[in-house]
Amino acid sequence: MTDSATFDEHTDLTDETATLPQLLQSKDAPLVIGIVAGEVSGDSLGADFMQQMNNLRDDIVWVGVGGTKMQAQGLQSIFPLARLAVMGLVEVMAQLPDLLKARRELLTAFDAADIDWFIGIDAPDFNLRVSKKLKPQGIFCVQYVSPSIWAWRESRIHNIKAATNLVLCLFPFELSVYERHNHPAICVGHPLLRTIDQTLLDTPINQRRSELVWHNDGLQQFFIERFDDVSQLICVMPGSRRGEITAILPLMLDGIQKLILLDPKLCFIIPTVDQNHQYIVQDVIDRRSEQLRAAIAVVYDDSQPTFSQQAMAASDVVMLASGTATLEAMLLERPMVVVYQLNQMTYQIAKRLVKVPYVALPNILADTAIVPELIQEQASGDNICRTVMRLMQPRAYAEQLKDLVATKQLLQQQSNHDPAHSVIEQWFIQGGHKA
Repeated sequence: MTDSATFDEHTDLTDETATLPQLLQSKDAPLVIGIVAGEVSGDSLGADFMQQMNNLRDDIVWVGVGGTKMQAQGLQSIFPLARLAVMGLVEVMAQLPDLLKARRELLTAFDAADIDWFIGIDAPDFNLRVSKKLKPQGIFCVQYVSPSIWAWRESRIHNIKAATNLVLCLFPFELSVYERHNHPAICVGHPLLRTIDQTLLDTPINQRRSELVWHNDGLQQFFIERFDDVSQLICVMPGSRRGEITAILPLMLDGIQKLILLDPKLCFIIPTVDQNHQYIVQDVIDRRSEQLRAAIAVVYDDSQPTFSQQAMAASDVVMLASGTATLEAMLLERPMVVVYQLNQMTYQIAKRLVKVPYVALPNILADTAIVPELIQEQASGDNICRTVMRLMQPRAYAEQLKDLVATKQLLQQQSNHDPAHSVIEQWFIQGGHKA
């Protein structure tokens, strides 16, 4: 498998590619970039890309939709990111009128700003429809995060080719589809490979735990009477979207209730992405027993952007929904159990379409089940309790940890392209700089 897939006639770059940053600077007018992230994980990807571009040129105008991280890099979001963060096929249908309206608002804003590039981050159902309108106008269109055509409906490649000039893939296994269909694609790796806090891995876990608690008032209060009496610390991450939290957290709480009956000294931390999510999570927990409420700390810390990573790194085990958090846990070398549930109709449709047997990124990357996945009816309180207890046994714990480290090292070896430079290079190769 190659590192990138491009048009055959462009495989040999000219010497001019050595001065791509200078080429970017040579544009007389400001570079106007339309950019749209569809959810919280996309906000991190977008902010990372924007920072790279801002380091190359200081007068870029950013237009589009993103969260707090992208806004910190210079984006004035046209409307809140949450408007696009809709989970599942059935749920999307319910929100379709507003999503269509949002697309019209974006296209109007892009036309008024006279954008040069469009970077659609994840959310392919939304972003590819936007870029399909923009590409015929001569706008250089990039889809950052490949749609899952490697997993289901490979025929979508034809729509991707019609809508984009380039696809930036996060993982090396995604490139083969683009190679088969001769469409430019580059594996840039996930930003977490570059941004994960290496000091968390270099610090003993007891010190990580002490520092986590020391810097957070909520955790200080939680542990003040029990810090010397904790058998295991488990980080619980039920997802970043409201739909995920309300569907998955109750299942996790069923498992936690049974776990603390077996071991009352277990403690649980739930780090949330913002204060609103903290309220949503706490509301679900407040409906449960006093014993369960006393075992869980729900914490948000806006002073520490990587707070959820710190919480994972300080924990013995992570119980989490499928998604980017599974990659974070793997990079932090934390054994995990994945719990996930979709709307039943959405799940039945997806089950018939998806070709791969796994949902957790570590398993997909390793092409084997190194991480337990409890999906749909398997995600019961009994199964969650049983699986977590089994994982906490020394032999099982060591085995998963060894597999996670091996998979992480392989991913690091195969992901070595810079997103911003990859886009500039392809823009140059495909002649967009001459438009």
